[in-house]
Amino acid sequence: MKSLSIVALAAILLAGCATPTVVDTTKIGDSGLSCEQLKQEIADADKFEKEARKERTITGKNVAAAILFWPALIGTYSNTEDAMNAAKERKANILKIAQSKNCAI
Repeated sequence: MKSLSIVALAAILLAGCATPTVVDTTKIGDSGLSCEQLKQEIADADKFEKEARKERTITGKNVAAAILFWPALIGTYSNTEDAMNAAKERKANILKIAQSKNCAI
């Protein structure tokens, strides 16, 4: 019974740790993308930024992390900041390429 409680607690702690995706700000093939592909890359970066922002809101996972294992909450905020910044930088890089190609984005 005691080991089951430890496993349950570990699962709760791990579930409280957010890991939004930190995207690559540039990719090797970016300059060869078509205008439509560039538009999709921007949409993808927007999606990743929104997901990271969502992890910063007050959720059951974050409250549990704060109560049970507060360093996880600090890790969540650090990771979400990295993810949001990377997504913004990715969008900026893609927009530069789109402008150089005269894409209507």
